Amino acid sequence: MAVQQTQALPPQYVEDLQKDLGTQLTALTAAPLATDKFAPTVAGQDPAQQAAYQMATTQGQGIGAFQPYITQAGAYDKAAAGLSGAGAYQPFMSPYQQDVIDATLSEYDSQAAAGLTGIGQQAAMSGNLGGGREGVMRAQYQNKSDMNRALLQSGLLQQGFTQANQLANQAFGQQMALGQNQQGLAAQVPGLYGQDISTLGSAGAGQQAQTQAVLDATRERNRLRAYEPYERLGFQQTGIASIASGAPGQYQSMVTPNPTPLQNALGIAGVAGGLMGNYGDYLTGKAAIG
Repeated sequence: MAVQQTQALPPQYVEDLQKDLGTQLTALTAAPLATDKFAPTVAGQDPAQQAAYQMATTQGQGIGAFQPYITQAGAYDKAAAGLSGAGAYQPFMSPYQQDVIDATLSEYDSQAAAGLTGIGQQAAMSGNLGGGREGVMRAQYQNKSDMNRALLQSGLLQQGFTQANQLANQAFGQQMALGQNQQGLAAQVPGLYGQDISTLGSAGAGQQAQTQAVLDATRERNRLRAYEPYERLGFQQTGIASIASGAPGQYQSMVTPNPTPLQNALGIAGVAGGLMGNYGDYLTGKAAIG
């Protein structure tokens, strides 16, 4: 006895939709997806980062960074050494000092001569002109005058020496201070380079992040554009299934923010597998009826 099988088929328009869906799916999956258009890319180093790296590996390290300051400090120390010792004052002696001494002594000698003249006048008035008393007075006056002249000359020389020595000591201190200042700058160089490197690195990192954001946005746009046909077919599949079953369907998008390449591959395979499964069921039903 023959067995009669009865199967409820969907309306013709549903079958037409399913057939059209299968045709579109076959055409869409015939060619591989051009994933290179939305493959992850990494932004290169910003010029500021490159400058920071260059500074960190060359200028900011080693003795070369502060050698000029050390060299200058050595020059100041050498100059200071020349300003010490017994003859350090000589370059600071006034070139007009001897002229001042000569003029002063000349004036003194004129006054001393006037004093001798006064002694002769006094001797003449007392009736001792040319006598022994006048000779004694002249000798005493001359000895005291010579002593005063020597004291005056030595005082002028001492004054010039003292002034020149003070200037030499001042110059010595200045040279030593300059040398210490250069050494201090040399000690600060690594820290200053470190600050520059940090500033350049931070600025470059911010710019690199901006460039990376642009690349990511472009990649996301290309990915959405590439997946748009699959999204459309998936939405269409949900609609056809809802019509065929009479139950409301809910489409679940396969595109999520920033998916990994593996997630993309699994999402495509899942959608394609679901579509092909439904299409296979449709073909099986058609074959049983026929």
